[in-house]
Amino acid sequence: MSITTRAAVVESGGAPFTLSEVELDAPGPHEALVRMVATGLCHTDLSVASGALPFPLPGVLGHEGAGVVEAVGSQVTGVTPGDHVVLSFTSCGACRTCHGGHPAYCATWLPLNLIGGRRADGTHTVSRGGEPLGGHFFGQSSFAERALVDERSLVKVDPDVPLESIAPLGCGVQTGVGAVWNVLKPEAGSSLVVLGAGAVGLSAVMAAALTPATTIIAVDRVPERLALAEELGATHTIDATEESVPETIHHLTGYRGADGVVETTGNVGVLSEGVDALAARGTLVVVGAPPFGTEVSLDVNGLLAGKRIVGLTLGDSETQAFIPALVRLVREGRLPLHRLISTYPFADIDRAVRDMTAGKAIKPVLTF
Repeated sequence: MSITTRAAVVESGGAPFTLSEVELDAPGPHEALVRMVATGLCHTDLSVASGALPFPLPGVLGHEGAGVVEAVGSQVTGVTPGDHVVLSFTSCGACRTCHGGHPAYCATWLPLNLIGGRRADGTHTVSRGGEPLGGHFFGQSSFAERALVDERSLVKVDPDVPLESIAPLGCGVQTGVGAVWNVLKPEAGSSLVVLGAGAVGLSAVMAAALTPATTIIAVDRVPERLALAEELGATHTIDATEESVPETIHHLTGYRGADGVVETTGNVGVLSEGVDALAARGTLVVVGAPPFGTEVSLDVNGLLAGKRIVGLTLGDSETQAFIPALVRLVREGRLPLHRLISTYPFADIDRAVRDMTAGKAIKPVLTF
């Protein structure tokens, strides 16, 4: 038996989001039906909607959902109807990286989350007028009033925390926080640079402020975002329109260079500057994703000082442990996520997209 709901559908690459009645399949054995309360808007949604990634359109996107479980499949054990949940990426649970606690590097991550548009068995989760739509986006497709969600995308959370305040944890925030906590792991007295002060970058700044790093440098081109970065824990900021980024980083780090760099912009020129700014044995974490096939040229001899460049997906987090910890930090005011969030009614999704694209909103959250 299918469930009718209202969703924001992208008809083709570059088309706007349009509200449309769609039908959800009945929950499979390892799925749940979730009534959405809020969902974050992420640059990945916009990249897919623009046609830059090969996701099947027309389709329903959305991958930072938060809501209340309404029904569960026959083999779901982790949640029950009435539970509050944050939705994150899905994974197979059976490959070596999933067993090793690194589900963001699941062997089937790309088709299950980003480009497949359907379940692992090839069946569709969402249709319209009998025609299948691209769905199952990050195991959720949460730009809809109700979503059919993979069990491995579901994270049960504290019901006392407003869901609109924690929806972005599913992707952008855990990515920025995980870059710092799970990869860089700053030691006492270390220096850390965040390139780009958007939602992911500012999440990295907040995470760095909760570590023993003593120098936290935020780099951006927008003065208002740099001012916010300082309020969230940056000890220094660099306006890339006015200063040489590598030279200023070297100056601020006592000419050692940065122990850690988080690159969130997806700009290969910025990435290259970040590598130049690393200290000996420093690590740069690549978070920002340029178009598929993009390459970057690096000074090989410059890497011989033990510099490391590490790619990152979704913070390399194990969501069942990581997201509840972040929820607690939000609840206690130690991760002031509300400073990044602007809320919009679901029907105003296109206004949220415009504000995000124009830089007026750091992290739009749609509310239902």
